[in-house]
Amino acid sequence: MDVEFTYNRTTSRRCHFALEHVIHLGVKVLFPEEVVLQSPQVAGSWNHAQDTKNDAQPAIKTRKAMKDHTKPAAKERRPDAQASPGPAAFAEKSAHRVNEAQVPRAREKEFFNPVLNENQKLAVRRILSGDCRPLPYILFGPPGTGKTVTIIEAVLQVYYALPDSRILVCAPSNSAADLVCLRLHASQGLRPGAMVRVNATCRFEETVTDAIKTYCKDGEDIWKASRFRIIITTCSSAGLFYQIGVRVGHFTHVFVDEAGQASEPECLIPLGLVSDANGQIVLAGDPMQLGPVIKSRLAMAYGLSVSMLERLMSRQVYLRDENAFGACGAYNPLLVTKLVKNYRSHPALLALPSRLFYHKELEVCADPAVVTSLLGWEKLPKKGFPLIFHGVRGSEAREGRSPSWFNAAEAVQVLRYCCLLARSLSSQVSASDIGVITPYRKQVEKIKILLRNVDLTDIKVGSVEEFQGQEYLAVIISTVRSNEDRFEDDRYFLGFLSNSKRFNVAITRPKALLIVLGNPHVLVRDPCFGALLEYSITNGVYTGCNLPPELQSLPK
Repeated sequence: MDVEFTYNRTTSRRCHFALEHVIHLGVKVLFPEEVVLQSPQVAGSWNHAQDTKNDAQPAIKTRKAMKDHTKPAAKERRPDAQASPGPAAFAEKSAHRVNEAQVPRAREKEFFNPVLNENQKLAVRRILSGDCRPLPYILFGPPGTGKTVTIIEAVLQVYYALPDSRILVCAPSNSAADLVCLRLHASQGLRPGAMVRVNATCRFEETVTDAIKTYCKDGEDIWKASRFRIIITTCSSAGLFYQIGVRVGHFTHVFVDEAGQASEPECLIPLGLVSDANGQIVLAGDPMQLGPVIKSRLAMAYGLSVSMLERLMSRQVYLRDENAFGACGAYNPLLVTKLVKNYRSHPALLALPSRLFYHKELEVCADPAVVTSLLGWEKLPKKGFPLIFHGVRGSEAREGRSPSWFNAAEAVQVLRYCCLLARSLSSQVSASDIGVITPYRKQVEKIKILLRNVDLTDIKVGSVEEFQGQEYLAVIISTVRSNEDRFEDDRYFLGFLSNSKRFNVAITRPKALLIVLGNPHVLVRDPCFGALLEYSITNGVYTGCNLPPELQSLPK
C-alpha cells in the first residue's frame, strides 16, 4: 500500500495569527499581576431586592480582604445600586415590545434557570458585573457541577441586561459548541434571529442535528453571521471573523467553554476579537481534568500542553488563598468561582476524587433515585457501596508490530460484568447506560468484538479522552498493564495510567456504579491508583487476586 497524508494548516495559521494579534490585550490580561476594579457594567438591576441585599454582604467582606486599591470601588457600588433602573430594566422593556409572549415570563424572576445553586448564581452576577474586566474571569467547574448550565444563564443575562452587548461563545470541539447551542435553544429565552451557529466549511452536514441546523443556515454567510448578537462556534472557526475584517473590540463578551481542553494559542483566537478596555472574557473548565491533546513532544516541552485556564490559575492573583478568601471558596471571587455541588455521582464514588483533587469540597447533590439505583445489585461485594475493585493478574500483549497493548483476561472480565449488569434480575441496566473506559486502542477493539458476540453493541467502549464531559450510570475501567517486573521509572512504564488528570476523568464518569479491573501488584506503584486500591480495601469492596504485601496489612 502507498499511503500519503496531507496536513491542513488552517488551524495552525489561525493560532499563529491570533498570537500576533492578541498583543492588544497586553500583559495585564495575558500575564495579570494585579486586580484593578472597574465600575460594574450592571448594578442594582436585579428584580428581587432581597436577593440583591443578600448578595451585597459577602461582596463587602471580600473587598475588605483585598488590597487597599480595591477600597474605592466598594464605595462606588452603593450609589449605583440606588440609581435609575439600569440597563437590564431597559432591556426588559425593549424585549417586551418585541416579543411580549416570551420575554416577560422569562424575566419574572431574577434568573432564567430557577434551580441554580448559590455558587452558580454568584458566578452569573460576577460575569454580569465584570468588576475586573478585561482580566479573564474563571469558572472552575469540577466534574458534574454544572458549568455549562452556568454559562447558558450568564449568556442569557448578558444578552438582556446589556442591550449593546455582542457575545461570542466558543468551545474547542464541535460537540461542546453544539451542546451550548442546544441548551440555549432549549432555554426558550432567546428571540428568533438572536443566535447563530457558525461551522467550519469542512464540517459534514449529516453530523449536525436538526435542532442546530436552524441556527447554522445564517452561519454559512460569515458577513451575515457577524451581525448576530450571540455567535456560537469553535475556537478555531472564530478565526473566520478575522478574514472578513471584523475589528478588535467587536465582541463585548467572549465565553470559552471547556477551556481546559483548548491549547492556549487556540483559546487566543476568539480572545483577539474582544475589547482590551471593556471586554469581558470568561473561561470555563477544570484544570484538574484532561488538558489539550498535543502530539508533538517538542510542543509539550515548551508548555503547549498547558491550557490558558490552567496557566492563569497558577498566577499569583488567581491562586487559592484560604486566609484571604476562606469565606468565598478560597479563591478571589472577583476572578474565580469554584462550583462544588456535584449533580452526578453517588457519595461513595465522589469521596476519593474530592479528596485527591478538590480539597474535599465537593458536595453530593445528585438525584438519590438515580445514584442509589444499583445499590441492590447482587454482585456488589458490600451492599450499599457501589464500587468494585477487581484484581486481575492477567498478561499484557501486543499483536504484530502494533504499539498498543491488550489484556485478554481483563477483556473477558469486562464482558462478564457487562452481561451481569445488562441481564441482572434485581438491577437491570440498559446497554446504553454502561460505559467501558480503557487506555489502549487494541483493548477497545478486543472488548468491542466480545460485546458484539453477545448483542451488547450499545455499550460505549473508548479511551478516557472520548469520555470527558460524559456520564454513564455504570462505568467499567480496564487498566490493561500487567507486567510486574520492576522498572527504574515506573511512571514511564505505566504510561497512560500515570497521568493524574486521566485518572480523575475516568473515575468521575459514573453516576451509580464504578468497577475497576487491574493488576494491584502493578497499580500500587501509581499514587492515584494506589489511593483507589486503599480506598477499596478499607471499604471492603476489593475482590479478585491476592494483594501485594504492602496492601495486605490494611484494615478491611
